[in-house]
Amino acid sequence: TSKIMESGRRRSLSSLLSSLSLLCVVLDLQLDGVLGATHVEIEQHLEMGRKLLAAGQLAEALSHYHSAVEGDSKNYLTYYKRAAVFLAMGKSKSALPDLTRAIELKPDFLAARIQRGNILLKQGNIQEAREDFQAVVKLPHCPKFEVLNQLQRAEELEELQEEAHQASHRGDYVAAIQVLDRAIEISPWDPESRELRAECYIRLGEPRKAILDLTPAARLLNDNRAAFLKLSRLLYDLGEHHGSLSEIRECLKLDQDDKECFAHYKQVKKLSKQLDSAEELISEQQYQEAIEKYDSVMRTEPNIPFYTTKAKERICFCLVKIKQAEEALDMCSEAHQREPQNIHILRDRAEAYILLQDYEKAVEDYQEAREFDQENQEIREGLERAQKLLKISRKRDYYKILGVSRTANKQEIIKAYRKLAQQWHPDNFQSEAEKKEAEKKFIDIASAKEVLTDPEMRQKFDSGEDPLDPENQQGGGGGGGNWPFGFNPFESGSNFHFKFNFN
Repeated sequence: TSKIMESGRRRSLSSLLSSLSLLCVVLDLQLDGVLGATHVEIEQHLEMGRKLLAAGQLAEALSHYHSAVEGDSKNYLTYYKRAAVFLAMGKSKSALPDLTRAIELKPDFLAARIQRGNILLKQGNIQEAREDFQAVVKLPHCPKFEVLNQLQRAEELEELQEEAHQASHRGDYVAAIQVLDRAIEISPWDPESRELRAECYIRLGEPRKAILDLTPAARLLNDNRAAFLKLSRLLYDLGEHHGSLSEIRECLKLDQDDKECFAHYKQVKKLSKQLDSAEELISEQQYQEAIEKYDSVMRTEPNIPFYTTKAKERICFCLVKIKQAEEALDMCSEAHQREPQNIHILRDRAEAYILLQDYEKAVEDYQEAREFDQENQEIREGLERAQKLLKISRKRDYYKILGVSRTANKQEIIKAYRKLAQQWHPDNFQSEAEKKEAEKKFIDIASAKEVLTDPEMRQKFDSGEDPLDPENQQGGGGGGGNWPFGFNPFESGSNFHFKFNFN
């Protein structure tokens, strides 16, 4: 029985081996067919890639070169051509592996070595660039002048980098920047030189220039989380919270568990959300809620001056909108001390002064704002309005006549009018001189009541125009002077018998 079983196992094994052999033959035949077909396809991809590259359609050209490389991984020219497309697209980091592979396949490939040496030099990899150029010099048909010039540039770059580090270490940041300017002309893709120059700019108090260097430096290395964090912090300190949030997210894409980046991300995200929410509330005219949100901003970030100043500026604006003039004036003045040339703060404080009927100071603030921005139409119009109000106040200010605030409602105006009309009724006075004075006051009181209880006339007055001023009347209105109805019932010779009425 055991012999029968052993014989059966041998037959099965033999059958399996025969089947595997047959499968290998079939696969080999199929593979030969594929390789035979792809040779033509590779040539087609290369030709299409060449045409598209010449036409400037780089992404489409790259796609064809990808297919050609996949079809034939032993062709050094295919790698070189794909590297050329990467370089045309500004992707030097992607071009380097292809150039290296082309050189591995053909060590005496002159063009690839020169191209790789040029990239390495631009990246600040001096020793590796030097090795490529030195290898090329030994090859026949070498463009010696070009290569020797690049070797000289490599030597120069090495000296500049050393000089820049020495200047930076001794605290001569201006000199370091001047040297680094020359170094970066030779190696614009060197992250270390850009980061060093950025640090020098930070030391000199020029963060925006530092940002211009850190932005590319952060992306020149595959993992430069430190640069992204520094970039995000600089933008945050300048008040550019959206940009700061974007850069710190790039750090977390590289490593979501990076503790420093995550801690900063949480702070930026919280503050950015509060600021956006506050501005949205202002756009919806929910000014009290916006004030509360900006109070939260100051609590969230008490240490960066920009955000405190911004919060005070916007609270000042909101307080003017809800006509809390005294509070607005205090807040606007605090903000103005922090940022004296901010035209929006000056504008809002001027409006607070107008609410308080202090037109001279309103004019002063608008004039100061105008000095900082001559072209701003809102400031120009505000100044004209404040000047009109000042001119009117020197004639007659209807709010002052009735002793009410500019925010008084109709009921408050009528109440003030009745009280003053009773007080200054001419019949209350005996002597002729006193009666004349009372008549004048009574006319002013009646005029004030007429203007301030009529919405259209009040709007005109608030805009700096006296609707009862004969100069502003179209077509004239008789010779009644300032009396609202065109005549004075108290004039001598008038047959009008005045009867006081509280209506």
